[in-house]
Amino acid sequence: MSKTVKLDHPVEVGGVVTKSLSMRRPKVRDDKDARRGVKDPADQEVRLFANLCEVAPEVIEELDLADYKRLQEAFRDFFPEDEDPA
Repeated sequence: MSKTVKLDHPVEVGGVVTKSLSMRRPKVRDDKDARRGVKDPADQEVRLFANLCEVAPEVIEELDLADYKRLQEAFRDFFPEDEDPA
C-alpha cells in the first residue's frame, strides 16, 4: 500500500522536477535507518520520508511547507487512531 501526494508547488533538485511523491508503508528498519546517527527529530523525519518516497533528502527539504504538511498527513494515515498496535 502506498499514498501519493500531488505537490501544489513542484520542486526541482538536480535538474529533476518532482510534481508528486509516492510514499510506501514504513517498516521498522526504515525508522531505525532514519534515526541512525541523527539526533534532530526534524532531520530524522526528512530522512524517513526521503527513504519512503525513494527520493534524495534534498527533495524533501525543498518542499513548500504546505506540501510537506500534506506529506506528514499521508504518513500519519498509515496509522489510524482506532487501530490496535498490539
